[in-house]
Amino acid sequence: MAVLEPSQIRMSGTAGTKEEAIAEASAILVAAGAVAPEYLDYMLQREETVSTYMGNFLAIPHGTNEGKDTIIASALSFVRYDEPLDWGGEEVRFVVGIAGKDGGHMEILTKIAIVFSDDDEVAKLLAAGTPDEVLAILGDIND
Repeated sequence: MAVLEPSQIRMSGTAGTKEEAIAEASAILVAAGAVAPEYLDYMLQREETVSTYMGNFLAIPHGTNEGKDTIIASALSFVRYDEPLDWGGEEVRFVVGIAGKDGGHMEILTKIAIVFSDDDEVAKLLAAGTPDEVLAILGDIND
């Protein structure tokens, strides 16, 4: 199974707050069969401990180590927001939820960080019109 399928990409998220955005990211992971519903609690706990804001309009919420038993398979959810969300004083337009089975999230995190470190790639993601365009920009995320 690819970590990111078109069905796990939302081009226009509905959340208005950081907590709602984390819930939205988690719900996609649950629907994909990657995590148990309880994973959301661990994502919220992680956010309380340390902000998952990464820069360049990106936040990557993920669960704590205590929540790893609620992960069924490695997967991502990708949600873009038309209006920036307030993420602890930072503007976020992309929320990428991560579930990493058996430590598989570190490589995925690295790939996402590389894409988002490039302002041109971020601009392409802001302009993308379809989930397939997003997947093309994210490149080898599923390799």
